[in-house]
Amino acid sequence: MSGISWTPDTVSSIFAPVSTPAAKEADLANFVLVLSGVVFIVVAGLIAYSVMRFRAPAEEQGSEPPQVYGSAQVEAAWTAIPLIIVIVLMLATGRVIYEIQAAPQPPTAVEVTVVGRQWWWEIRYPKLGVVTANELHVPVSDSLTRRPTFLTLESADVVHSFWVPRVAGKTDLIPNRTNRMWVEPHEPGTYLGQCAEYCGTQHAFMLLRIVAEPPEQFARWVEQQRQTAAPAPADPAAAAGRRVFLGTVCASCHAVAGTVANGRYGPDLTHLMSRATIGAGVAANTRERLRAWVRNPDGLKRGVLMPAMQIDDEYLDQLVAYLVTLR
Repeated sequence: MSGISWTPDTVSSIFAPVSTPAAKEADLANFVLVLSGVVFIVVAGLIAYSVMRFRAPAEEQGSEPPQVYGSAQVEAAWTAIPLIIVIVLMLATGRVIYEIQAAPQPPTAVEVTVVGRQWWWEIRYPKLGVVTANELHVPVSDSLTRRPTFLTLESADVVHSFWVPRVAGKTDLIPNRTNRMWVEPHEPGTYLGQCAEYCGTQHAFMLLRIVAEPPEQFARWVEQQRQTAAPAPADPAAAAGRRVFLGTVCASCHAVAGTVANGRYGPDLTHLMSRATIGAGVAANTRERLRAWVRNPDGLKRGVLMPAMQIDDEYLDQLVAYLVTLR
């Protein structure tokens, strides 16, 4: 594992940004809210004033009040002021969109490809030779060195949407189309998000974690993720489980570097136990939960596309004994 276990953040609010693009979006949201609040107070105040100031005395109830037909000054005001407000909002929004979408990629940036799948996230670091799932590790930027992470977003099946509220606004992953976004956390931590576009039965459990680490910690994580699996586990049960894994359909769907398993349909399992969760966040990654997941994935994540492994308890225990060695 990476050496530091960051406690998952319990706050998922766009108004508590920890990343450069998220901060820009939060500033814009706050500006819109303040401006809208001012408009509401002014309009509500004028309505309340008019109701109180011009209500008819009790003795005149039922009679028609004096009528006013047209006022060039009032009409000009209620046309010009909303127009100015709309223009200000357009300019502010356009500026933030441009600053985020047109941001240049510095040489120190990390490049990542994120592929949305039903219902998990494949995460690749093409230049670093790392493939993982559901947990995006990124370096933290500081005042001296910027280390943003630029993401290429793709979909392998249906429309998904990448959204970690405290780190960046949501961006869709669309079949046959490539979208781009970037994140730049300034605080170490584990930030939670999920798919924000309905994508099928398990959309609600297509969860996502961004683990922001100091640069030296991130470098150690990358080095650890580059390692291949041990060719022959020392534990007899794990060695037997390795044979079970390679001799069943597991190897057709999953990859384990250093073995003949090279499946691409499911997550890469080379460093399975370095991840905090299984099933894209549906359960903690413990030996007991892993066993339950392999036995009957549908029991933890109803509708999941991974089939239940119809193997007896002895082989199941051996398989799990092997999987927990994949660190």
